[in-house]
Amino acid sequence: MTLLDGKALSSKIKDEVKVEVEELIKEKNITPGLAVILVGSDAASATYVASKAKSCKNAGIHSEVHLKDESITQDELLQIIQGMNENPALDGILVQLPLPKHIDTTVILEAIDPLKDVDGFHPYNVGRMVSNLDSFLPATPFGVMRMFEEYSITLKGKNVCVIGSSDIVGKPMASLLINAKATVTVCNSSTKDLKAQTLASDIVVIAVGVPHLLTADMIKEGAVVIDVGINRLDTGKLTGDADFESCKEKASFITPVPGGVGPMTIGMLLKNTVKAAYLREKRESK
Repeated sequence: MTLLDGKALSSKIKDEVKVEVEELIKEKNITPGLAVILVGSDAASATYVASKAKSCKNAGIHSEVHLKDESITQDELLQIIQGMNENPALDGILVQLPLPKHIDTTVILEAIDPLKDVDGFHPYNVGRMVSNLDSFLPATPFGVMRMFEEYSITLKGKNVCVIGSSDIVGKPMASLLINAKATVTVCNSSTKDLKAQTLASDIVVIAVGVPHLLTADMIKEGAVVIDVGINRLDTGKLTGDADFESCKEKASFITPVPGGVGPMTIGMLLKNTVKAAYLREKRESK
């Protein structure tokens, strides 16, 4: 069994980004800029946003964090995004999800300039991703694909089961795997025989937010297990959607939680921000 070390790989990616930022500053006199909007006081979101800001600083990326009260109106939020769209010093705009119920998430995401959509959630980028065209990829699935590449895990011709069909992880993950010529099955809460699907799969990607849903009897010998879930138990311990201790005995590759997919998300977000900075001339010519 090989442990897929997302922490080490993320550190490697951040080092790559730092070099790319230095080259951008030297060659084009451009310092990449990322703006993050956080609405409300969710502790987990606040911690995540703070981590993004720290990673940006370490990589030489200009970072702005806009903290907004939960009572902000949708129109006020749209005005803030419009200002960021028009700000040439900002290459990436990220709205931390989830948003309060009185705000239409789709309207907000569609308001972001697609060329600044470093989260890869705008329909323009989603459509290009599905069509296997160059686009901003959602950071978490993007990170998983980078893991496959780093550890030389072949996807072409492999049977892959994606458990979870969210817009943030499940759906884009399936699209990227299809583009890589894998045979993909997407399961959700209505799937009748989940075990049958996972046992038939060479690779299982799980992202549902249910602790230890995937157990050793659900995977075949030598399967690759990618656990995107992160859950906090009553004991305070963080754990994934897969039962790591049992699955590691059968898996050929497996991600730990924490320290697996999680660290990759910020690394790939920084990658997207640098990519957006290279597109600055294209945006300004619109």
